[in-house]
Amino acid sequence: MTATTLFQRTTGPLGARTLLLGGSLGSNLDMWRPQLPALTDATQPAGPLRVVRFDHRGHGGSPAPTGPYTIEELGRDTLALLDRLGIERASYCGLSLGGMVGMWLAANAPDRIDRLVLICTAAHLPPAGSWLARAEQVRTGGMPSVADAVLGRWFTPRFRAALPARVAPYRAMIAATPAEGYAGCCEAISTMDLLADLPRIVAPTLVIAGADDPATPPEHGERIHAGIAGSRLVVVPSAAHLANVEQPDAITHLILDHLAT
Repeated sequence: MTATTLFQRTTGPLGARTLLLGGSLGSNLDMWRPQLPALTDATQPAGPLRVVRFDHRGHGGSPAPTGPYTIEELGRDTLALLDRLGIERASYCGLSLGGMVGMWLAANAPDRIDRLVLICTAAHLPPAGSWLARAEQVRTGGMPSVADAVLGRWFTPRFRAALPARVAPYRAMIAATPAEGYAGCCEAISTMDLLADLPRIVAPTLVIAGADDPATPPEHGERIHAGIAGSRLVVVPSAAHLANVEQPDAITHLILDHLAT
């Protein structure tokens, strides 16, 4: 199994604790911009963090090999990134697809993951057929054919109506994602079932759900919380799937509090 060399951006002081940020299906590492100033602030309780944002294979600046992919392959890409950067152990925060990768990492490479934050994600997300149909759609019709539907899951109608200028870059982010990369990751989700892996996760875990998330409703967070011993579950109000953008202050505070505890 050959790992894909992932594109990454590192922010924060050398020698600080490392936090990896893994993003959503159809996003790139810029989706974490709302969190960066606070995460790298030397005055916050967790201390300044060395933040490594990365693009999954097939997303942003990372190569897009021909799919299908698997969650294991995406996880091994991330382990290879840690090795390349010389990071033995790090905290990990992932949203959606990034959270799925985080669960795989924490279960299968527990010595590499110090603390875990899972945002708006799921351990199992059937039916497989809907993911395969979406993969086929973007391969034949391109990413613009799904951009508006994805945007409708990422943000609540109220947020989209009130702040169109803040939403517009995220539609462009979706449309710019390589179709093959998006399709390959859809296929990875179609075969994913991490429920049996959850009891093997020993890293202190915070699970965050968006109260208005149509893609991974709060019951998915509840299942993850039930499967990981000692985990904590928080449901954030007035947040759809990209909760870190719609409710940036609340999400950032929760991340920092978990890392400082």
